[in-house]
Amino acid sequence: MKSLKLLVLAVAAVALMADPIMAADEGLVRIGKGLGLGLILLGAGIGLGFIGKSMTESMARQPEIAPAIQTGAIIIAALLEGVTLLALLFTLF
Repeated sequence: MKSLKLLVLAVAAVALMADPIMAADEGLVRIGKGLGLGLILLGAGIGLGFIGKSMTESMARQPEIAPAIQTGAIIIAALLEGVTLLALLFTLF
């Protein structure tokens, strides 16, 4: 929670220190796009990490159904990558 407050404070400081020329040149839009890209990639990385963690734990508990678990995890990871790519495109354009 403390790091979230620090992040909000940093974003607010950048927004308040922006001069009118930067706002007219869409500087704040670029800052927002950069923050959006970072959050998208952070979320995708966390999601893929949870998929890998859960897949490994499931395969360790029931090795006999490992191929089915692996197939499902690959499908979910591919869908997550697709959504991430779509979000990146929406953020950039």
